[in-house]
Amino acid sequence: MDLSIVIPAFEESRKIARDVKAAAEFLVGNGLTGEIIVVDDGSQDKTAQAAGEVPVPSAVKLNVIRYEPHRGKGYGVRMGMKASTGQYTMFADCGLCIPYGNALQGLEMLRSGQCDLAHGSRRHIQSDILQDQPWHRRFLSRTFKFMVRRMLGVPRELTDTQCGFKMYKGDIARELYADCTTDGFMFDIEIILRATRKGYRIGEFPVEWVCDPDSRLSVTRTPWHVLVEMHKLKRAMGRDPRKK
Repeated sequence: MDLSIVIPAFEESRKIARDVKAAAEFLVGNGLTGEIIVVDDGSQDKTAQAAGEVPVPSAVKLNVIRYEPHRGKGYGVRMGMKASTGQYTMFADCGLCIPYGNALQGLEMLRSGQCDLAHGSRRHIQSDILQDQPWHRRFLSRTFKFMVRRMLGVPRELTDTQCGFKMYKGDIARELYADCTTDGFMFDIEIILRATRKGYRIGEFPVEWVCDPDSRLSVTRTPWHVLVEMHKLKRAMGRDPRKK
């Protein structure tokens, strides 16, 4: 199987069918054998049902994973990656903020050996930002970038660690996510830290991006959760016996 697409979802019954349809069209339209793994992270609406009812071509496998209670985006992506079987894997945030066609460049980077992890980056010089975040979210983003570099040593050359459009060589993704322990939004950072410690190469590619106003990020609640996770991650990675 060429590509596994993981879509983490929480309370996304209104959007998820569109995401599944777009992912299936991308696979078929580009001659890729693949699977779509929707992970319903303890939603109380009909997210899982809506995802499972989408008709997809016979060449595409659709797998809907649902569990309770709500655990966090990191846990959801981890469950999806562990269930994946593709030679290459990716996860994409629900809402189609980035068209699936953008994944072709990341896939080519992986296939050609340029890198082992290919991250979409909204800050790439060639990216096309059709609708940017509001000022308060841009401020939080800049503050977050400074803190993870300062506290956790995230490589400075990575311009957009939190972009929800990332691709991996499949075996490497399953290896990294099997070790990952972060359930919330800091999981991206943990994967980056584990990848760099193992000597895996991370590349970035440009994307077309439009801000989704219906984001699950909360300006009042999310920053505090992130701070707690950041401190936990710093302690955990500091005592991880597998680190270099």
